[in-house]
Amino acid sequence: MKNLILLAVQGAGKGTLAKMLKERYGYVHISMGDILRERAAVQDELGNQIKNMIDNGIFVPNDIIFEAIEYKITSDECKNGYILDGFPRNLEQAKGYDDLLKKLNKDLGVVINMTIPNDLLTQRIIGRRQCRDCGAIYNVYSDKMKPQKDGVCDKCGGELYQRDDDNEEAMKTRVDTYFKVTAPIIDYYKDKGVLYEVESIDSSKTFEEVVEILRSLGDKVD
Repeated sequence: MKNLILLAVQGAGKGTLAKMLKERYGYVHISMGDILRERAAVQDELGNQIKNMIDNGIFVPNDIIFEAIEYKITSDECKNGYILDGFPRNLEQAKGYDDLLKKLNKDLGVVINMTIPNDLLTQRIIGRRQCRDCGAIYNVYSDKMKPQKDGVCDKCGGELYQRDDDNEEAMKTRVDTYFKVTAPIIDYYKDKGVLYEVESIDSSKTFEEVVEILRSLGDKVD
């Protein structure tokens, strides 16, 4: 299967799409934070270095990020396909990732750019609620994701809360920053001919669109 890179502003549904692809086809879902935490758990020199940076809130430089990514994508679990979520974050990382793939003789795969109308994105972020106990996610504006009882988790009965940064002002800042940093990446992959755009309004339809893209490129997904 072709490897995937998911590009989308926070709240557009990257995690949901990655979960659906993982469940159906066995993709390994790789987020940048997970890679670093997993590599930090390996008690060697690099692992201890990453753990120290994470524990002390120090920015992890690109050279170490690429070492962690190489360690992950060359593992046996990734041999049948993986999804990168939250990486690359900027043009420098996109070019560095290309260099890494050339060194490993691996194919870039497919880049999926997930778009979402601003009003829907606002509802998804401002309406988001999370359980303090089990971490389950709800949305007060969605009939499918609304809790049965306001403020109470359906799964464990825990209290639902709204994150401090799930407000319109914080959302606008995140969106503006995302497009400022990510727009060059979108153009970069478009020029390479590997970028495909899907609209992220309905998760089931988005999933089927991505599957059709993979089929059109020769992937045996069914």
